Amino acid sequence: MSQFCELAGNGSVELCAPLQRLKSEHTPLRIQMDNLYELSVSIEKENEIGRIKEKLLQLRNGVIQFVALLDPHSEKEEGVLFPMVANYIGKDVGPIYVMEYEHDQAKGNLRKFLEGTINLKECLTISELFQITELYNRAYHVLQEHFLKEEEILFPMAEKLLTNEEKKRLELHIGTV
Repeated sequence: MSQFCELAGNGSVELCAPLQRLKSEHTPLRIQMDNLYELSVSIEKENEIGRIKEKLLQLRNGVIQFVALLDPHSEKEEGVLFPMVANYIGKDVGPIYVMEYEHDQAKGNLRKFLEGTINLKECLTISELFQITELYNRAYHVLQEHFLKEEEILFPMAEKLLTNEEKKRLELHIGTV
């Protein structure tokens, strides 16, 4: 793993425009997921089932909007950036493996949360409603750490590994800031 850390540098790497765009996309995603996390924490403080369901419906609507922003972002990474970097470092171990695994974890928890909140009119216990809320919280924590790893390790590593030609191809697929 130390060779990957060396490739990442000390975090002071200036990123090319498409990598900077991916990094800058994290800001609105973070803001949205932080707001949703505050709502999820407030749900866990409730003790009245009707109020919990009401807030869960708000959280569900927010998660739907969040996923609509997250999916195109993660597709740029999974479909373009990760394969380019994997050409240099492989994808079965190391940063690309971890990034893809974390994408799967976060998306899986968000999907299960949305499935669990489809029909809140059913008779669910407070405990079951809290378990559904916890699915969002898990996705939130995975994504918090994931964004940090991308910003501090993956993006600087990609900046150092990718050729100018590859960065131009990346720009065609991702765009710039």
